[in-house]
Amino acid sequence: MYHRIAAACVGISIVLSGGQLQAQTWNDARSRALVERATARRAEQLADTGLRDFRAVAHGYVTFLAQVGEGLAEPPKVVKADELVNEVLWKAPNLSRQRIVGRRDTLLLPTDINYHRDHLGIVQNNFPAIIRLGDGDEVRDVPHPLSPQGLAAYDFAITDSLPLNLPGRTIILYEVKVRPREDRQPRIIGAVYIDRDDAQVVRMAFNFTRAAFLDQALEDLFVVIENGLIGGRFWLPRKQEIEIRRGGTWLDFPIRGIIRGRWEIGEYQVNTGLGYELFQGGPEIIPAPRAARDSFHFSGRILDSLPSDVRVVTDAEIRAVQQEARALVRAQALRRPQTLVLSALGASDFVRFDRAEGLAVGGGVATRFGRGLDVQLRARYGIDDRQLKGSATAGWRSPSTGVRVFGMRDYREAGDVQERSRLVNSLAAQEFGADASDPYRVEGVGIGLDAFDVGGVRLRLDATVERQRTLTIRAEPAQGTFPRILLATPLRAVRLALSADRPTALSFFGTEVRASAEVRGSRLTTDDVARPIVPTTLGRAFLSLGIERPIGRQRLALQSYGGYVGTTTHAVIPPQEWLWFGGPLTAPGYDYHELGALAGLSQRVEWRTPIPVPAIPLGRFGKVPGEATLAPFVQGTLARTARADDAKHPTALYPSVGVALIPIFDLVRLQIARGLRNGRWSFNVDVSRDFWGVL
Repeated sequence: MYHRIAAACVGISIVLSGGQLQAQTWNDARSRALVERATARRAEQLADTGLRDFRAVAHGYVTFLAQVGEGLAEPPKVVKADELVNEVLWKAPNLSRQRIVGRRDTLLLPTDINYHRDHLGIVQNNFPAIIRLGDGDEVRDVPHPLSPQGLAAYDFAITDSLPLNLPGRTIILYEVKVRPREDRQPRIIGAVYIDRDDAQVVRMAFNFTRAAFLDQALEDLFVVIENGLIGGRFWLPRKQEIEIRRGGTWLDFPIRGIIRGRWEIGEYQVNTGLGYELFQGGPEIIPAPRAARDSFHFSGRILDSLPSDVRVVTDAEIRAVQQEARALVRAQALRRPQTLVLSALGASDFVRFDRAEGLAVGGGVATRFGRGLDVQLRARYGIDDRQLKGSATAGWRSPSTGVRVFGMRDYREAGDVQERSRLVNSLAAQEFGADASDPYRVEGVGIGLDAFDVGGVRLRLDATVERQRTLTIRAEPAQGTFPRILLATPLRAVRLALSADRPTALSFFGTEVRASAEVRGSRLTTDDVARPIVPTTLGRAFLSLGIERPIGRQRLALQSYGGYVGTTTHAVIPPQEWLWFGGPLTAPGYDYHELGALAGLSQRVEWRTPIPVPAIPLGRFGKVPGEATLAPFVQGTLARTARADDAKHPTALYPSVGVALIPIFDLVRLQIARGLRNGRWSFNVDVSRDFWGVL
């Protein structure tokens, strides 16, 4: 019942198509006259409209999400979800009270986060003369654009008209863009939507300048407030959204925390004679009396009712506010200031272990100089190979494009699919000699071009000139022995690579699709007289495609890997350019990189279903839910072998069967599999792949 909006409440979202006005100049007479009328109208606080008080019901979700991985490209994952139902009370001239009558939460990952009190309710009256959020800890007092101070602090321009069709009449709304006159001051950037005739504020959508943030960890804060017409007379809150993004302040690391609030307000009762005693004492947002809370009951599960766009993608409204803010002010006014800070793509940039380096320690620094310029330096030293590795990158980027120049002296992994998280691989290699890596040395320089959002796809074009060399095993494990290391061909290469990444997003038939692809051309020569090669031009392509479809509480997961490599001549293709299959992802039940191929396709079909398990308390971090995921799967890998003399691995289909158990908030995956064509039983334990990017 709490999803329903009163029938008399009509919002502007029902009509967003209208006559496009020609863009006005900033602060023209028409725009100034409208915002001055709206400012005066707000100052009246509805005193002459007959609105004495109202009572309403607000139904909302407050979710905490985590976004991880290089570039923060993948959509955020829900960590904690709270569903709330508030009784909203208001009395003229400016008394307000919200009582939380129902609240439930679901913990999907361990956390001890506590929200600010004002995140647990709605904003009434489109803010007063100042805008303050996070109980005054997140955003300092920012002048409202439709206030006496705001009229002098902001520029205004009417840019569009939106007809709003109501029963018996049509209201014309003007979209008024708002930008600060001084973007180094605490201000908002966005738009207000004003009734042309009555000068009522119907909608606001805005971001903040960097100077407005008290919390230096804040990256962005977006607000969307929409009103509806109640009883044909009163514009009152109908829908509200807020998104708060935080990152680290001392470490440039690919992780971000996000708080999202979504509210719908309805079931209005107007002029019922609310008493002043309802508004006396305490903060504005309070829990209702226990009797009222105990009598309230939710239906179903919170995750069943949680809006799908909260779980998967950033809301279109918020993206629009972000783009608008970037268009109206300089990028520096929105960007978090950053001096020299520590930088890493994952925890393994600080410490790792493999058979080529042994124990390696390292780190990096990054800085931004303004105007989109940035520099990153990373270095690592291997204790056993006694080699210093590193990279340096200097670049410029705008919100949509970027250019980089870089140099490197580092180890590169052969193959296209990381079979195991780097953290778990370090532990397995050090303790048991189970090293799922095939590195070779690369020294080179290059230039790269980036396009960050082309139809939801990130494109990267890299041109490099490099020198490649083989490595040897330098380390010893605590027990066992290391398998062979890739015997890379010494060569020089001029490479041009185009890669495309599509982060997980909703797609056809309710599926969630993630894809990445690379097409690469290389001109290969050599300066090693001991191992000469025929100069050749090589072409290579690889595709990774993941499709998931929830079916009730179960989930069907499909994962595909495929590629091809060839040359313009009949020259031997170096092993570092082969397609490599074998391991927990590309060919479970077969040894790591057991299948070297010039063409191949691997397809997995997995069915995930929840099963009951004992719940485990984690103190202030909540408790492990009494549920895990069981995931049986089948997989087939079709490989055209790269070794003509390999009788054990001919060109053929290599099938596998297995089952995985995914417990503890779906953070850990325990997998057992059997390769059915000269394969073996294999057991693998790893962290969920969603978090490999920070490990």
